[in-house]
Amino acid sequence: MESKKLTAESAPVFQEGISLILTRWSALTAAVENEWGGRDSRGKANAICTDVFSFFTEARAEPLYIDDLENLLEEGLLSLNTLVEDGSIEEVAEKLMIMHEECLEGNYQSVEKLRTTNPPPVAHVLPSNNEDEDDDDDEDDSMSADIAANMMVDVPNSQSSLNPVSMLTDEPKQNQSAEAEDGWVVVSSRKNKGRRN
Repeated sequence: MESKKLTAESAPVFQEGISLILTRWSALTAAVENEWGGRDSRGKANAICTDVFSFFTEARAEPLYIDDLENLLEEGLLSLNTLVEDGSIEEVAEKLMIMHEECLEGNYQSVEKLRTTNPPPVAHVLPSNNEDEDDDDDEDDSMSADIAANMMVDVPNSQSSLNPVSMLTDEPKQNQSAEAEDGWVVVSSRKNKGRRN
């Protein structure tokens, strides 16, 4: 039995449908936006689209199996350093297989529906403030500042007002072992016992 092939009219429509499905896949979009696959993450995502289209259009003797498509999608995500275990690979593969069958029959309703609907909002793992891909050094600096701001430690008022002269005394401080108002105990470092060289 000879397998059906996409017509000259249905092939570009199906290729657009592949692109629409993959660009709405949250795992893939997060990997591209956050450059988990490196600077060429967008190129790798485009290669996944091309590989999926080739999967459906290559001449082969055996029928198309969804497991093979799932493996192709998983390998594509792995090229972006992304491991997905939420069942989305299977869901995307199923949508692609159904769309392929519809396009073989000349039915473009699913592609038309994707064209008219807005893509769902994607949760951004690391939102970027600047759009310039070549300006990675500034992005690293801003991320370092964000991390430093998030890692600041609250210092009790009694310790923040200490002057260097009082740090050199051997007298134990009254509040070091005392319990603070919120129930926390302030413990001094054993390494240098509060003295600086």
